[in-house]
Amino acid sequence: MRRLVLLVSVTMVVAGCASGGGVAPRPFPGAGAPAGASSRPPAPLRPGGERALVSTALEYTGAPYRNGGTDPSGFDCSGFVHYVFGRHGIETPRQVREQFRIGARVDRARLRPGDLVFFTTVAPGASHVGIVIGDGEFVHAPSSRGVVRVERLDSSYWSRRFVGARRLG
Repeated sequence: MRRLVLLVSVTMVVAGCASGGGVAPRPFPGAGAPAGASSRPPAPLRPGGERALVSTALEYTGAPYRNGGTDPSGFDCSGFVHYVFGRHGIETPRQVREQFRIGARVDRARLRPGDLVFFTTVAPGASHVGIVIGDGEFVHAPSSRGVVRVERLDSSYWSRRFVGARRLG
C-alpha cells in the first residue's frame, strides 16, 4: 500500500504541467472558457504591455506549485500563464498543448519579454510553459522545487528541452 501511495505521489509530481483542468478565477475577461472554445486569436498586448505583464508574472515569484492550480494559492505552469495573461485581459487556453497553438511562432534568437517558451518535460512535444522576462530568463511554475521562480533559458536542463516559443499579439 505504501508503495502504491508513493507511486501515485511521484506520478502527480512528474505529470506537473502536462496536466490541465481548472479555470482562472473571475473577474478576468474570458477566464474560465474551455481550452479551444474561442476561434479568435488572443487580444494583443497594448504598447508597453510586455513590461506590465512581466511585472505581474514576477509578483507571484515564490507562489506555491499545485498540480491543476490556477491562482496564487497554487499554480501549475499553464495555470500560471492563464492567470497572468488573464490579469491583462488576454484570454489563453488552460492547457500547455493548446497554449502552444496560439499566437505567432518566435525564433529562439528573437525572444522578447512576454513571449511564451515551451519545453518537453514529461511527454513528447510541449508539456511545460513559462513567460520570458528578458536577459535570457523566464518565469514559470515548475513542480521540482514547488514555487514559481525565475530560471535561465540557457541552463543545461531547459536548453535541451526547449521546443518552441510563441508571441501573443
